Amino acid sequence: MLTKRKSRSVAAVLAFSGTLTISGLHKFYLGQPLWGVLYVLLSWTPIPKVASAIEGVWYLAQDEEAFDRNFNLGKSAARTSQKVINQVGALANAMRELDALRQDGLISEYEFEQKRRQLLDQIS
Repeated sequence: MLTKRKSRSVAAVLAFSGTLTISGLHKFYLGQPLWGVLYVLLSWTPIPKVASAIEGVWYLAQDEEAFDRNFNLGKSAARTSQKVINQVGALANAMRELDALRQDGLISEYEFEQKRRQLLDQIS
């Protein structure tokens, strides 16, 4: 199941809005519905409002990497995109080297095509 990446700033805004309106919206946003329900059920007390304010500060105090580790299964958007870029670059280099071997006559057209397909299969 593909889940959308959670934003630290959106989580903080929702947490701080819980001090003025319905507490617990940030918990639903972060994929913690049981905590969200608990905050709503306790909304007649000051406990969820205080907890929301503390959590809002905590979200802002974390760096992006720590937030990703806690709420995005450790997946940083920058790290994921950099990994894809590195894989594409490595594949392009392998294809260039393979083509150079074919042009130099060190491998046949058939061998080139087999290896090219193997490299392309690594993408999917």
